Amino acid sequence: MQRLRITAALPSCLALLAWGLITAAQAQTPPAGRIEGTAWQHTPASLAESVARAALVLPERATGGARYSGPFSARPAPRGQAVPVVLFLHGSSGLGLSAIGTWQQWLADRGIASLAPDSFALPGRVTYQSPIAAEDYERIHALRGSEIEAALAALRTEPWVDARRIVLAGTSEGAVAVARHGGEGLAARMVFSWSCEANYFVQAPRTASVPGQPVLNLISSTDPYFSRSNPWLGSAEAQGHCAAALKDNPRASVLLIPNAPHTLLNWPAAQDAVAGFLQRALADR
Repeated sequence: MQRLRITAALPSCLALLAWGLITAAQAQTPPAGRIEGTAWQHTPASLAESVARAALVLPERATGGARYSGPFSARPAPRGQAVPVVLFLHGSSGLGLSAIGTWQQWLADRGIASLAPDSFALPGRVTYQSPIAAEDYERIHALRGSEIEAALAALRTEPWVDARRIVLAGTSEGAVAVARHGGEGLAARMVFSWSCEANYFVQAPRTASVPGQPVLNLISSTDPYFSRSNPWLGSAEAQGHCAAALKDNPRASVLLIPNAPHTLLNWPAAQDAVAGFLQRALADR
């Protein structure tokens, strides 16, 4: 009420201008970020543990019996066939996000195994409340990138893995490492809830291009972190998706889902897009 009384004393046009400037300034002021933890790099032991503790779901065709859902370290002796596998990097919330397990079961319904390494196997691993400094985000992205090769090395020794049909996927924090991964030999990549653009989350996007490799980008049109819905996004030109980064890849697809949440793995439109994408990408191998 006090603010309204003050601005009411001004001429109406000046009052509206003053109010607009105040609210715009407030909207662009980022909240205070926070970092907890001290460990920024994996050790060989923590990388091995990130795979041992990884959430693994094996469809019946891979086990030769009942579906398996549990840690990689407790996987059953294989008695089935080699199947396609999605290697999935979770976001900053870790594997505690129930949507990940639901999505892994959905993949298994389609005969696809999935492995989600546990980044928090690193004792004292840093956590954060955004926004923090771009250089600190980059240290986290490097940590997540190191998890990919460790998990791929483990997968390629498993008889239930069709090594020609491994798909790399990730969401949010995990999606940055996936977007940057330029290694060959993967059937495809899927980038969820990351826009591949210059913004507060990176010093530079550095999205990798692998000739002939299909890439799918799925993100909400109102993503709270990487669309213009975020008042402290840090880029007035941001479009909120990976289309610009993937424009030279004829096998890239981008789907912007209206009003979806940040975690959209299990939204019907996302599942429809993933099902079609995987069917085509895996059939080509």
